[in-house]
Parts: sequence; C-alpha cells; structure tokens
Amino acid sequence: MLTYPQIDPVILELGPLQLRWYSLMYVIGLMAVYYFFRYASRKGTLKLSDLEIESVMLYGLIGMIAGARLTYVFVYNFDHYMQHPDEILATWKGGLSFHGAIMGIALATFLYARRHKKSFLNITDHMVTVAPVGLGFGRIGNFINGELWGRVTEAPIGMIFPDAGPFPRHPSQLYESLFEGWILLAIMWLFYRKQPRTGVISAFFLIFYATFRFFIEFFREPDSQLGAILGPFSMGQVLCAIMWVCGAIILTFAVNTPAEKNAA
Repeated sequence: MLTYPQIDPVILELGPLQLRWYSLMYVIGLMAVYYFFRYASRKGTLKLSDLEIESVMLYGLIGMIAGARLTYVFVYNFDHYMQHPDEILATWKGGLSFHGAIMGIALATFLYARRHKKSFLNITDHMVTVAPVGLGFGRIGNFINGELWGRVTEAPIGMIFPDAGPFPRHPSQLYESLFEGWILLAIMWLFYRKQPRTGVISAFFLIFYATFRFFIEFFREPDSQLGAILGPFSMGQVLCAIMWVCGAIILTFAVNTPAEKNAA
C-alpha cells in the first residue's frame, strides 16, 4: 500500500482570497489552449485572428462553467438541488461535470462560429489538441484535494484517502491524469501533426477520451448519490458511451464530406 501524500490544497492565502492547486491546474489548461491557438493561427491551421481567439476563448469559458455546473445539478444531484435551489450557483462548494463542460464548450463554440461565419470543427480540432493538458493537471488537482477517489482495493498501489474511510482505494485520479491527460495529449498531437480532414481530431478526441474514461470508471468510486445506474455502469460510463457515439458520427461526417467543403 502506498501512502497518500498530504499536500495542502491551498497554495497561498491573502485575506479571504485563496489560490488553490485545483484552480491553478485549470488556469494552466486554459493558457495552454490560448497560446496554442495563437501558435496555430500564425502557422495558418487555425482560421482566427488574435482578437477572434480572445472572443472564442471567452465564449468557451462561459460555456464550460455553465455546462459543467448545470449538468452536475440536473444529472448528478437533481433531488438535492431541487430541495436547495439556493445552492445551484454555489460552484465554490464543488460539483462540476466534465461531460457537461464539453457540451457547454461545444454549444458556445458553435454559437460563436455560426455568428461569425467560422468553421466550428476547425476551432474544436485545435481546442482538443491541447485540452488534455487541462485534463491531466485537473485530475492531479482532484488528487491533491483528496476527492473523486477510486474503489476499495488490495492492490499495492492502493492509498487511504483522508475522507474515504479506513480502506485503501485506487488513486483513480492519477489513472485519469495519465490516460485522459498525457497519453491523450500525445495522441492528439500526433493527429495534429498529420493535419487530417477537418473534424477528424475532434472526433478522435471524443472517441479516445470516452474509451479511456469508460474503463477507468471501473476503478473509480461512483458518485454516492447515484451509484450504478444501468446494471454495473455509472453515470460517467453512460455519458462516455454517448460521447463515443457522438465522436463516431463526427468522424463519419468528416471523412465523407467533400474535401473542398471539409476545409472551409
């Protein structure tokens, strides 16, 4: 059994303000997307100016927060928030859904692209190329917070998390960081280097993320308020299955669209 490292989740306190590792991880992820957008714009693969990059980042940020929170409220913990509607906007108390964040970002980016006559899939292809940076660091932030731990295990890699009872558990946050973060980043970068048809990178991001997350969920403790919802499968796995299908649909669309339209 490994020893869980006690790391203070707060990096710095200035009066009532706190800088937390978890928040810093997502700031790093957002900055990675921003600077990659600028790099790709100068390279000519992303069809956005610097000002348009800032606009689409703002759209995406709003969509991400709204989608992540609303999906958690209405999909993961509906009964609680119907009894305590005053807590729906209390994001500082926790409760965000990655799948919801993806939906929110996609919708916000689609609205931006439609309004400004840009290629939605050209933007998302570049977004997902480096999005695993935020995912990889974000799961490390979950680990530091001692949250979203894994199922009880007798494996040597098990750890006793502070608020998860007396039994060792899988450090599933680190599994997710490795596969959904750094391995997925390597895969996305390889696809970007090959410059496939527009939409292919977005499709494979959804497919690979959903595949990795689906299997890692077998090591992760399901949300206590939900448990397994479809046979042995968790809500996360059900959403991953939907995500995988969406990726397959986008891939089919991308490879069957005439090249001149696909490049628009």
